[in-house]
Amino acid sequence: MEILMSFVVGIIFMAATYLMLSKSLLRIIIGTGLLSHGTHLLLLTMGGLKTGAAPLLGEKAPSYTDPIPQALILTAIVIAFGVTSFFLVLAYRAYQELGTDNMDRLRGTEGND
Repeated sequence: MEILMSFVVGIIFMAATYLMLSKSLLRIIIGTGLLSHGTHLLLLTMGGLKTGAAPLLGEKAPSYTDPIPQALILTAIVIAFGVTSFFLVLAYRAYQELGTDNMDRLRGTEGND
């Protein structure tokens, strides 16, 4: 299962990189969100995928799931949601003021070529 998840994470990273290299500000924001979700899956996969085991059973448990990766991912999800919300508000405000979401026009370099 870890091999399959590694391929899924690689595909998500590939799609996120493609979106972040585009000229549209909205696609860049979607790419950063996708990159954060890929990172969450990567952390979960590297923590080990165990099925049927409780997080903590006691000292005499034959197997248990480590709760630290899940706690880190929960924290990262909250932070990623806050950053994505900020990016969306910033993009909306930039679109209101400048009337475009094209990165070249936002930089002012489209007419200089």
